[in-house]
Amino acid sequence: MRFRNRKDAGQQLAAQLTKFRAESPLVLGLPRGGIPVAYEVARTLGAPLDVWVVRKVGAPGQPELGLGAVAEGGALFLDRGMLHSLGFSETEVMQTAEREADEVTARVARFRGPHPPPDLEGRTVILVDDGVATGGTVRAAIRALRERKPGRIVLAVPVGAVESLEVLRDEVDDLVTVHPAEFMMSVGEFYDDFNQTSDEEVQELLARARGQRRRDEGSPEAAMDAGDTWWV
Repeated sequence: MRFRNRKDAGQQLAAQLTKFRAESPLVLGLPRGGIPVAYEVARTLGAPLDVWVVRKVGAPGQPELGLGAVAEGGALFLDRGMLHSLGFSETEVMQTAEREADEVTARVARFRGPHPPPDLEGRTVILVDDGVATGGTVRAAIRALRERKPGRIVLAVPVGAVESLEVLRDEVDDLVTVHPAEFMMSVGEFYDDFNQTSDEEVQELLARARGQRRRDEGSPEAAMDAGDTWWV
């Protein structure tokens, strides 16, 4: 199964999430690629959209080799089995993790701007990404979310490696996916268009979602939003 792009993936994923509409959920997207998917989910459910920032912790000298992830709120996940099997010390990997934590802080400021972080306590939270391969970054995101005491965490992805999804299933209250993949080399192989999502696109989609929420709630600030469009 393939998706045309992240918008298509988000629309197909949203169709499987309508049962959560009655719970007035909050949709959180993992930037960058998870935001266009999460936007479609939030639009379909009439739910607020926000960002939840996570960064991969790469191996020293091999940044593409993920040894873990650090998430907004300070949650850190490290695959210590892989770390030790490859001969890396925890000290040098922690130095990398600290740099990524600084980048998480910077991205939170960039994407959320002056808006406060969402209040998650007691709420149903739908965490969305564009796909799951190894699951390290998603696991860090989930653990950070747990510290905010949500009522329920739903992990929602268009596609994911079956083995990784089974591991993540134990970390969340519900898991929804359009296509559980038995064989996966990368998330991008399931998309016709998997071009990188830019910071500007993330910011634009979050602004559109906030503008629509203000209009739905009858806020007078909504009249000042120029160019906000929910349907894309």
